[in-house]
Amino acid sequence: MKRETLTALNAARSQGRAVVRAVDLATGDEKLIDPYADTSKLGIAAAQAARADQSANVEVDGRSWFLEVYNPPLDLVIIGAVHIAQPLSQMAALTGYGVRIIDPRTAFATPERFPGIALSHDWADEALAKAPLGPRSAIVLLTHDPKLDDPALIAALRSTCFYIGALGSKKTQAARQARMRAEGFGDNELARIRGPVGLDIGARSPAEIAVSILAEMTQILRGPKQ
Repeated sequence: MKRETLTALNAARSQGRAVVRAVDLATGDEKLIDPYADTSKLGIAAAQAARADQSANVEVDGRSWFLEVYNPPLDLVIIGAVHIAQPLSQMAALTGYGVRIIDPRTAFATPERFPGIALSHDWADEALAKAPLGPRSAIVLLTHDPKLDDPALIAALRSTCFYIGALGSKKTQAARQARMRAEGFGDNELARIRGPVGLDIGARSPAEIAVSILAEMTQILRGPKQ
């Protein structure tokens, strides 16, 4: 690895940006690719490798490349320290997410209820301004309370996060979308909101609902099975 490549790679990683190092297997030439911005054929292959969290050999325009993926950690933001948040936070941590729970209600968001999970008692817009959502972030809104959920939802829709899920019925989702339209969001942006949240697996208990949410997050992150 060239010194300038290593310097640029370390800078990207310190800033929490995904990067893919592409090495030409015939010549040893190398380049760093932003998998979320590069729309070339090699960039698209890099995006696929980054999405899968898996380095890979690829053939592009007759050249053989090794794509070495450097992804920042996965990030899950949960709005609302409710019952579903307890199993969801633990399951997500087991699958590699850095989990943070945002809830200004100090009686709900306690270390006793969420051992080992980062807790914020700020309002969601304040918390997300301090630690913004990025392309490796998912956010799940669980409170059913617009004054808690909506500021987080607005921040999420303005971000590049890969998943936005919101708890509630179809009626609740319709009301949520109406409020977001009033905030100036259009159809394409509103289509990002997964509500009712989670895959339809007939989940009923908090743990089952958590499974359905994490499954849907995984499906969006990795893509459907080929």
